[in-house]
Amino acid sequence: MKYQISHLTQYHYLQDIANCYNLSCLSPRKLAYQKTRKTRLEVSPSPSSLYDHLDFFGNRHTFFHVNKLHTQLEVKVTSLVEVLSRLGSQQLEESTPWEELLIYLGHATDTQALHARLLRTATRMTPTDKLFRDFAMEVFEPGMPVLEGAKRLSHRIFDEFTYDPGFTTLATPVHTVLQQKRGVCQDFAQLAISALRSMGIPARYVSGYLETIPPPGQERLVGADASHAWFAVFDPILGWVDFDPTNDLIPDERHITLAFGRDYADVVPLKGLMSGGGQHQLTVQVDVMPLADSEGLGL
Repeated sequence: MKYQISHLTQYHYLQDIANCYNLSCLSPRKLAYQKTRKTRLEVSPSPSSLYDHLDFFGNRHTFFHVNKLHTQLEVKVTSLVEVLSRLGSQQLEESTPWEELLIYLGHATDTQALHARLLRTATRMTPTDKLFRDFAMEVFEPGMPVLEGAKRLSHRIFDEFTYDPGFTTLATPVHTVLQQKRGVCQDFAQLAISALRSMGIPARYVSGYLETIPPPGQERLVGADASHAWFAVFDPILGWVDFDPTNDLIPDERHITLAFGRDYADVVPLKGLMSGGGQHQLTVQVDVMPLADSEGLGL
């Protein structure tokens, strides 16, 4: 599938801003199953400096500095992406049994194993403990392929938890999500990660977009899409495989990957510091527009 993605962020300030320093993570990844043809970032007012860098995980971050008085900041990222089909669900049973994965990670010294080890360590947003381990072990049977277990865990979250946009904020602990069984895509992804890492299984947070399809007979609304999040699990044979617990899906052509890391804090779409401004209003508009195969990918 080919997509044109538009992500518009607008800040409206009550008072003048003299300086603002910002870091965005809004450029889709280049992956074996995802071809990012072009990405364009536009900032208004025009920044005095702007440059890109890659983080430890290979995500592209853009830093920019605006040093003129302004009461509105607008950041628009437009990308052209082609997403290919990837791992099918029938291959999950071919993955490594989860106990053997733990043994492998205990002695392997290859690059992929060393990288995976970093992603089974707790973070502030994805803590590990017995409570999360018990939650995961209720679906992981002895000898079960690790990816099959991850699929069952993802399905359990989908089946038992309620999607509730008004229940959590970025500061809500994942323990609260587990206890109350409510949250949004970010919460469900980080809950799964905490559960898997509590077992010693490497898991990473994935940010991106999901193409939304309007109900039959209704037109597609421009700007009505939203950012999305899911998680991925490591297997020595099949690599990193994604799971979407919010929709009980194995991500495929409709999921566009932006970035991945230990948790949400590694891939915040836009963050920064400012001087002045007082109260402000934030609006975000996302549009994931599928393109016909005959349409070009020129931006």
